[in-house]
Amino acid sequence: MSEITLQPTTTPLKGKCFVPGDKSISHRAVFFGALAQGKTEITNFLTGDDCLTTIKAFESMGVQITQHDEHVEIDSEGYKHFKEPTQPIDLGNSGTTARLLLGVLSGLPFHTTLFGDQSLTKRPMDRVTIPLREMGANIDGREEGKYLPLAVRGQALSAITFKPEVKSAQVKSGVLLAGLLANGTTTVVESTKTRDHTENMLQAFGAEVTVDGLAIHIEGKQTLKGTTIQVPRDISSAAFFIVAALIVKGSKITVKDVGLNPTRTGILDAIKLMGATLDIKETTNIGGEIIGDVTVSYQTPKGAVIEGDIIPRMIDEIPILALLASQAEGQTVIKDAEELRFKETDRIDSVVHTLRLFGCHVQPTPDGMIIEGSQTLTGATADSHGDHRIGMMIAIASLIATGETTLTDKEAINVSYPSFFDHLTALTNDK
Repeated sequence: MSEITLQPTTTPLKGKCFVPGDKSISHRAVFFGALAQGKTEITNFLTGDDCLTTIKAFESMGVQITQHDEHVEIDSEGYKHFKEPTQPIDLGNSGTTARLLLGVLSGLPFHTTLFGDQSLTKRPMDRVTIPLREMGANIDGREEGKYLPLAVRGQALSAITFKPEVKSAQVKSGVLLAGLLANGTTTVVESTKTRDHTENMLQAFGAEVTVDGLAIHIEGKQTLKGTTIQVPRDISSAAFFIVAALIVKGSKITVKDVGLNPTRTGILDAIKLMGATLDIKETTNIGGEIIGDVTVSYQTPKGAVIEGDIIPRMIDEIPILALLASQAEGQTVIKDAEELRFKETDRIDSVVHTLRLFGCHVQPTPDGMIIEGSQTLTGATADSHGDHRIGMMIAIASLIATGETTLTDKEAINVSYPSFFDHLTALTNDK
């Protein structure tokens, strides 16, 4: 397990930043490129561990995939020509790969076994296996298929109308992917809008999908056609540097070409809710995904209550928002975020534990946390707990902490941002 010693910054963050490609969209581009017939080209692909796991999964089913850094080419005959894997598929730490792949495998005519690392093995899969079984899937595993490892024996699937109890784009996407292979029209009716990259990408690959408010309808047995996908830069990764600029005196940065899909910009809305000013410029729209630039400078936000429909739109950014809240004026309360307990770690507990190591006053609640503001951070030894977003939160906290900080298990950051420390160094050294 590797570690890194971090010192508080003596210079503000300045300049432009090009964060890596969006993790969610990179995953889905590989999924749909593999399912489609013909050639798919993906640019600005995220080369993090999780997305590489998705590539390996489809390669194990005979799909030809060539990757050169951020450029990926997929040459596929379509899902009807997938081959049964000769070995169990290792999902590593990737919950996205697991839940979406379950939807695909449920409708394919062969047997597959899925397993993951220690963290993924603890994350619930029944939220997607239950509706898949309702469609006719044959899935078996620990605690009646609640946890990995799971065995999937593909079946002919029938369409359903599904109303998820969990606000999860992964669950929605797993069912829509199964619906693509099923007989009839599958409908998913959400209670709250979650990220809609799957719906956008289905359309980009030529599928007929209808979005009617919170209801998504997909006709089964469609043939997808290969296409070209430009992946926007990841707002979830950008959030760490946006918050860094807000809390390090004298900072001003621009995050370039970042995805501004409204189902993902909850973090920007939360920052504005806390009274901070952001300069957001939309520059283009590619495949239904809005792309633009975000400029941010040092300022002191005010505490706020963050709750309701904004939470699913920023679920991955809550750790770094909690750090921002510790520097705001007044108290911040985060509610309706119980889904954090089912991430790479229990992110409510891990965020609270980590901020307390830095000397913060923060209290966990069943569905969030209460963070006191205007706090002075003290350098600490803190572990990522194998969670990339906790690791990056620690690194940003170290910028303003007194004394040195030691981050252990720093390699967890490679899941979504392998070049994170290079980019952080560039921003603090920009002249």
